[in-house]
Amino acid sequence: MNSNIVERLALQVDSFQEGFEILSGAKNVQEMGKRFARILRGNFLISLVDIFYKQNPDGNWNLIYGNNANNASCLNVTQSDNLQINYNVNEKVKICVILPLTDKSLFAVTIGKKLDQSDFSEFDKITLQVFLQLLANAYQSFTNRRKEKNLIFELNQRVLQLNSLIDTGIDLAKFENKNLLLELAIERAAVLTDSSTALVKVISDDKQIDEKIFPPNFESAEIVKSENKITSSFVYQDKEYNFILANKESRSGTASYTDLDQLLLDAIVRQVSTAIENEFLHQQSIIKERIEQEINVAASIQQMIIPTELPEIKGYDVAGINIPSREVGGDYYDCINLGDGRYAFVIADVTGKGIAASLLVNTLNASLYAFLNFEISLTELTDKLNKIIFTSSPSDKFITFFIAVLNAGTGELDIVNAGHNPILLLRSDNSIEKIDAGGVGLGMFDMGIPYEGQKVNIKPGERLFLFTDGIPEAMNENEEEYSDERLEKFFLENKTDRAQEFIDKIVNDVRTFAGNTEQSDDITALYLIRKY
Repeated sequence: MNSNIVERLALQVDSFQEGFEILSGAKNVQEMGKRFARILRGNFLISLVDIFYKQNPDGNWNLIYGNNANNASCLNVTQSDNLQINYNVNEKVKICVILPLTDKSLFAVTIGKKLDQSDFSEFDKITLQVFLQLLANAYQSFTNRRKEKNLIFELNQRVLQLNSLIDTGIDLAKFENKNLLLELAIERAAVLTDSSTALVKVISDDKQIDEKIFPPNFESAEIVKSENKITSSFVYQDKEYNFILANKESRSGTASYTDLDQLLLDAIVRQVSTAIENEFLHQQSIIKERIEQEINVAASIQQMIIPTELPEIKGYDVAGINIPSREVGGDYYDCINLGDGRYAFVIADVTGKGIAASLLVNTLNASLYAFLNFEISLTELTDKLNKIIFTSSPSDKFITFFIAVLNAGTGELDIVNAGHNPILLLRSDNSIEKIDAGGVGLGMFDMGIPYEGQKVNIKPGERLFLFTDGIPEAMNENEEEYSDERLEKFFLENKTDRAQEFIDKIVNDVRTFAGNTEQSDDITALYLIRKY
């Protein structure tokens, strides 16, 4: 009997696959419910099917397919995280199903009699459970696509804001007419932060001498007394310029202002201050001042993503450092607590330096944190990062990237190296293992070339060293490089008890070697010791 059911299920594989593809193609929950009802009708030849849905366990059931809303009365059962199926509920309802989903929402299905009035067989019951699992999987795919779409939208919006900030700075610097300058500033600030209204008030000797409002003819008192607002100001030549943005909008209505909104407003206000100084300072010095302010904005944004403290990992000691060669660097590192005893170690290096490199670093950081929330493999994560960097960067920019996810309990490291220099693992027998498997740097190509992963184990007493090429390529006054050989020798001979002690020593050794030679590249490193 059981072997017969297995054989019949095997014959249904194509039908199951087709069912999943049909469900996965749905654009919304209502369409998914409608398609699932059609699948049930086609496979079981049943008379009545009703599909219900609710977004959370405490909500109300909504009928999304069918005509028998009263059948929801059979769904009042004890809530559970497991699939619930009840048979022969009453004369009309032969099967009642409650299907919990991963986001705490629920599907429910009520099924009437078969057209031939026969009972549901064991094969029918097993087939139903398979289709219910397909529905759950299709819903998970649907929610993942929706999250990814929102993520891409937010990333594009952030990149657009940063680019618009630079363009705004350039445009503001061109204005010599102060009235036009202030009008442009509040208009651009409102657009960049999705604000409904904006205001700048000019105060001198405690008296208001001027004000500009966006949109025009709006009451300034309404803006000032708004509870949903951000402000910024500066003083120049005994005049105080006060900027107010109010009533931030979103796709769902109103929203709260973020730290990034405040940062954008502060940056625009600083640009206004610089533009006003154009009336009194030489043109070349003004251009220099504006560029320095833009660099400071980019540096402040970038410094927000470089960790000031690394997480404490039981049984391990970790330390890192980032020393940019300019105000804005192109290197990046992080140690991210993923929960469940897993930690991601990341290091990356953007080709070139300056604002362009810092923008790519911020794009990488935002994308990485977003995709780490998805349960996808490191190779798939790296492929997604590659696509984003490829579309976000010019042809001469790319990122070398290394990521290792540590299972702190077992010491297993899941690794992908995307074009980065080899990472060093010092084994207990004093041998050095170089980890370089992976693929090309992020943003170099988007040709569908798969990335390769690697798994290794770090044992008690062993050490992992991640670094950028700013260390081995550091040069002295004789134009000699510090070199990979010297780096590996130092790594082998300096088994410090503390990770921070090793970081301090390697930086000191590089600086001693370079002497008075100016640092030409960022110095970035992460060092991990497994204690026990």
